[in-house]
Amino acid sequence: MGSSDTSAQRKARGAFFTPPEITSFIADWAIRVPDDRVLEPSCGDAEFLLAAGRRLKALGAGLFVGERLNGVELHAPSAKTAAQRVEGEGFSARIATSDFFDVAPSPFDVVIGNPPYVRYQDFSGDARAKALEAALREGVRLSGLASSWAAFTVHASRFVARDGRLGLVLPAELLTVKYAEAVRRYLLRRFAKIRLVMFEELVFPDVQEEVVLLLAEGEGPAPHFEVYQARNLSDLGALDRAAWTPFSPGKGDKWLKALLPSDSLRQYQEVLTGDGFETLSDWGGTYLGAVTGNNRFFAVAKEQADEIGLTAADLVRLAPPGSRYLRGLTFSEAAWKDMVRAGARGHLFSPSCSPAGTFSGAAGTYISAGETMGVHRGYKCRNRSPWWQVPMVPVADLLLTYMDRHRPRLISNEARVRHLNSLYGVRLRDSRREVGMRLLPIAALSTVTSLGAELVGRAYGGGLLKLEPREADRLPMPSWDLVQTHADALHALRPQVAATLRKGDIDAASALVDRVLLTAGMGLTFEEVESLRRARQQLFGRRDTRAAGGNGPN
Repeated sequence: MGSSDTSAQRKARGAFFTPPEITSFIADWAIRVPDDRVLEPSCGDAEFLLAAGRRLKALGAGLFVGERLNGVELHAPSAKTAAQRVEGEGFSARIATSDFFDVAPSPFDVVIGNPPYVRYQDFSGDARAKALEAALREGVRLSGLASSWAAFTVHASRFVARDGRLGLVLPAELLTVKYAEAVRRYLLRRFAKIRLVMFEELVFPDVQEEVVLLLAEGEGPAPHFEVYQARNLSDLGALDRAAWTPFSPGKGDKWLKALLPSDSLRQYQEVLTGDGFETLSDWGGTYLGAVTGNNRFFAVAKEQADEIGLTAADLVRLAPPGSRYLRGLTFSEAAWKDMVRAGARGHLFSPSCSPAGTFSGAAGTYISAGETMGVHRGYKCRNRSPWWQVPMVPVADLLLTYMDRHRPRLISNEARVRHLNSLYGVRLRDSRREVGMRLLPIAALSTVTSLGAELVGRAYGGGLLKLEPREADRLPMPSWDLVQTHADALHALRPQVAATLRKGDIDAASALVDRVLLTAGMGLTFEEVESLRRARQQLFGRRDTRAAGGNGPN
């Protein structure tokens, strides 16, 4: 590729280097005979075309002149480099410089590649409209949150001959995100056989993106799909002898469930269909905390407030940004005061205005200082009036950590403080508020809730687990009846669980709760509870394995 093509430019158009172990594996699987015609629909530097040429040559294709190797590439310098690399290895290929969505479908025996991955925030304008229209022609309606790979996968499938094969490298979003549900349904409808290879470790150098290999063939529909979980790239060589696990997804199911042992999945589903569990939305509503646009400016420590001269009328009590302060079952008034005394930013700058629009002199000085620093030019600030008035959200009954390395947790907001968007709030139903604030944080430590979080949430780079608000609403929670029936036992357990949490041993705290709710409450055997724990540990282990690779979201 030309020297003018920078890493940032490649990232902007979703181009990422694919390891040769993956390109060779997919090409070797997809290409079966020397006459197969191959298409790489976003060929970049021709990594897949080169692997395909080597596979065809190994099958005895001999010399060929571009009829079998075909590529499409939007970026002209990349297309030129691709042609040069193919010719440099003694092959030739037809490489069109074009937007793939402008190419009319024609049948190929093999379609392989790594679709561009552009997040929905950057996937806009004509390019987005064209991609969504292409997916819609196949009956796939994608939401506004869809990244570029989703429509690309659907369009690429249109080029696969009836008995052809499709081999793509896709983000693991395929398995989990809501917008990919339409793509999942389409793949099962379009192909007769679908296999997915998942990796425990990150396999792309310098990219915190978890990927899956999609291997699809034939004319659908498929009764199910099959999964193989590899540890890393070295496991690809053993796939011919591997035991593939079949999985038949239910309507709306995330495909991540396919990673669970069949007995664990069956046990989990039986628990959810009984009377012992419901969802967090049955207890109350989940909502995002206040969005300031600049937490460093708006979240203020007491010492800073005193120095500026801000008064009580200028400030609102706040759970300090982040979740590192929230390690117990409750966030009490005493805990908030201790944190404030220790220097935590436990106040939100939110000056009271009179009808005339006036506020204290200290607040005015602080606002002027913010404008000097350019705070008012930030995206959120410049789009509200006045820029310094943060929209408030209701005081939460419970605080929910929605991005966590270990597992999400509920904390009773006994201090009745506001919270920022580093946390979710839960407003409990009136009829459940007293019991919910007292007992739901401890009941939610159950293994069933933790396993549910792995299945409804999504893994991010560095091993983080994140829940979107609608995903949090679907978290399995011990039911009202189960919590009420065992309220005394849960209450008696609080001191021991709290002490265990202070030591940082959340697994031990979960085991204590399981004995009350799952074993004594629901009658599950030790073996059945252990099956659920192993399933949760397996999914957590996948995230934990990747934690050493980075700490930012993918």
